[in-house]
Amino acid sequence: MAETPDLAAHGTHGVLYVVATPIGNLDDLSGRARTVLREVDTVLAEDTRRTRTLFDRHAIPTPTRAFHQHNEHEETPRVIARLLEGKRFALVSDAGTPLVSDPGYVLVREAHSHHVPVHCVPGPSAVTAALSVSGLPTDRFAFEGFLPPRRSRRQRVLEALATETRTMVFYEAPHRIEDALADLCAVFGDDREAVIARELTKRFESVSAGRLDHLLVQVRVDRIPARGEIVVVVRGSAPTTADEDTTDAMLHAMLDEGVAVRQATAVAARLTGRSRNVLYRRALALVAARAEE
Repeated sequence: MAETPDLAAHGTHGVLYVVATPIGNLDDLSGRARTVLREVDTVLAEDTRRTRTLFDRHAIPTPTRAFHQHNEHEETPRVIARLLEGKRFALVSDAGTPLVSDPGYVLVREAHSHHVPVHCVPGPSAVTAALSVSGLPTDRFAFEGFLPPRRSRRQRVLEALATETRTMVFYEAPHRIEDALADLCAVFGDDREAVIARELTKRFESVSAGRLDHLLVQVRVDRIPARGEIVVVVRGSAPTTADEDTTDAMLHAMLDEGVAVRQATAVAARLTGRSRNVLYRRALALVAARAEE
């Protein structure tokens, strides 16, 4: 097959292609991706066995070379040296678009620093796939990758995101999805809208929408199986209409009048648009500070 314009010579340097591959359905590989993967000299693959399954499906004979998070720093100088000799490489991950929670950042950055052309061959991504079927606002969103596995660290990360107004996208492992949803409920509030997208493009694909507390119950009773690849999409917080000083003054005033902490928190949340869980913790801190005076 004749080379496409993408595969034409680039001066004395080779070229690095960042190629998106299917996130599940192997037929989602684009025609352009097939051409590039067939005609480069080597394909850098996160898992060569998994990539070979894709290649066998599409009759791609190109040799593969392992390139993953455990050898990226070691392999990058070797690949750069070959690129500078004029070789052509393609970078793929196990599924989806490379560098989106996958290895490749070090290599792409080094390629740019050595003036090696880097081209994208766009295609599938679990982030955009989940957003497209979520029914949540997609005009602005924040991709947060995998949440920390330890609960304390996970809660701190979520607390920092409690007032994020953009739609948020998380990846999560099946064995942690229940704990992650429980923490999302605790920090963001039970009634925050969310979507759990499982096994996108695969045989058992499912998209479940609802309040965080309802989704947590469905996971606990196995109506949403804790299996497969999982993406969680969460609606952003309502825009905050009051700063911290104003909120503190509001909480102080209600607490001074003898209003219970939970009731004061609920009123402040309605008036300011801020997270009830965040305000509850703030009210407890104000009560503790007053006790020490």
